[in-house]
Amino acid sequence: MSGEASPKYAIRLKKSDYADILAHATNSLPNESCGLIAGRTEGGVKIVERVYALSNADESGEHFTIDPREQLAAVKDMRARGVSPLGNFHSHPDTPARPSEEDIRLARDPSASYMILSLAEGAPTLKSFHIEGGAASPEEIVIV
Repeated sequence: MSGEASPKYAIRLKKSDYADILAHATNSLPNESCGLIAGRTEGGVKIVERVYALSNADESGEHFTIDPREQLAAVKDMRARGVSPLGNFHSHPDTPARPSEEDIRLARDPSASYMILSLAEGAPTLKSFHIEGGAASPEEIVIV
């Protein structure tokens, strides 16, 4: 990815929301954590206004499935708050912050952002991706 132009997609995340994602990932160890992000889009930038930390129904350190009941409750809450689904997040306890083959294969919504928080290399690393047609493109994350 080095030498590429700047990412085509961007996402803005509050420090407090990043802290919530990190805490959820840390508390879920040794399993992957997962959840949803919601907010609005302005000028092509996704602005996260709400993070939903949800349960990994698989209870696995290698893959995740968002608990369907919790996902439905989160979507209902989004509607009630007037925010839109923007994508999801999950952690990689032992691998880098890049989509696995399984992550790419299961990414069915090209409008969604797919955020991955790696806990594998000392300092946590958060990255986001636009996944479409079997290809992952980086999204710029701006933490404010």
